[in-house]
Amino acid sequence: MTDDLHGTPALEGFSMPAEWSPHAGCLMAWPTRRELWKDHFDAARTDYAVVARAISDFEPVVMVCSPGRAQEVRDACGSAVEPLELPINDSWSRDSGPIFVTDDLGTVAAVKFGFNAWGERWHPYDDDALLPDRVADHLGVRLFRAPIVLEGGAFFVDGEGTLLTTEQCLLNPNRNPGFTREEIEQVLRDYLGVTTIVWLPFGHSLDVGPEGTDGHVDGIAQYVAPGHVVLEVPSHPEATEYDRGRQNLARLQATRDARGRSLQVSVLDPAPSVAECYANHYIANGGVVVPVVGDSRDEPALTLLADLYPGRAIVGVPGATLAYGGGGPHCITQQIPAGG
Repeated sequence: MTDDLHGTPALEGFSMPAEWSPHAGCLMAWPTRRELWKDHFDAARTDYAVVARAISDFEPVVMVCSPGRAQEVRDACGSAVEPLELPINDSWSRDSGPIFVTDDLGTVAAVKFGFNAWGERWHPYDDDALLPDRVADHLGVRLFRAPIVLEGGAFFVDGEGTLLTTEQCLLNPNRNPGFTREEIEQVLRDYLGVTTIVWLPFGHSLDVGPEGTDGHVDGIAQYVAPGHVVLEVPSHPEATEYDRGRQNLARLQATRDARGRSLQVSVLDPAPSVAECYANHYIANGGVVVPVVGDSRDEPALTLLADLYPGRAIVGVPGATLAYGGGGPHCITQQIPAGG
C-alpha cells in the first residue's frame, strides 16, 4: 500500500465509479456492537449472513470480523464469503470503510475520509476509523487521505461527474464545523473526481436520534443510472416524510447534472407503516439486494425496481432487523470496483 498524504485522486486521474459499474467484490463487516442491537444481536448476525449469501451469488464478498471470529463467519455465511480478521468496533462498512476510486487504466485506489461515528454518537470508534488503512493495506492499494469527515451512506455518484447528497447530513455541525459548504464541495471534487454537487434538503426525518445518521441520502434515494434517481416520496399525508419527500422531489426536478441533463426521477411510494427503506438496496453484478417486509406491501416496490434494473435479478432480504439497527443492505456493504 502507498499512503498518499499530498496528492488528490482527481489530480492523479482517479474518480469514483457508479455503483452499477462492474465490481471485483463487496466489503462487509460482521456485527460486533451488542449495545446497538440489544436483544436483536443474534438476529442481526443472521440477517447480515443472509445479505452476504445473497450478494455472494453475484460477486465475491469479504466479511471483516473481529479477530477470532473467522470460523463464526464461515459457519453463518458459507464458503463463498471470505472472512478477514481485523479489529472493528461496529458493522457499517459503507460508512467506516474505504471509498474506492479508479483511473482510466483500471487501477483501483482507496480514499479514507474521517470517521467520527456519525457525529460522536458511539464510542469507541478508533478501530473503525482505521478500517480504510487496514483494508487498503490488505488489498495492496494506494490510499488517499481526505481532510473531512464523510460517511459512504451520505452520498451517491453517477460515475459521470455528479454527486448527490443532503444538506441535513453534510452541513450538520457535528461533522465538519470548520468547513464551509463551498469547502466541502471542493473536497468532494478533489477526492471523488466529481464536478457537480446536487444537494437535497433532507434525509429521513427520524434519522436524528441516538442511533441516527443525520439524514443519509441512502435512506431515501439511490442513483439507478446516469441521469436517473429513484426517490422515496410517500403519497400518504400521514407519513412522516410526506412534506420532506416533496421538497426533495422539487429540488431534483429543478436540477441539472454534470452532463447538463434534467434528472429523471422514479418515485417509490412506501406505506406509512413500512420502516424498511426500499431505496437502501445494494447493486451487485447482475443483481439487486433489497430489504423487504415480507408481505404484499413489498410488491409495488419490487416491481418498480425490476423495471429500473433490467437484466438484474431482484433479491429480497429481511429488512426489519437492519432497520432496527438504523440501516439496510446498502448501509452494511461497500462495493469494490473491478480493476487492477
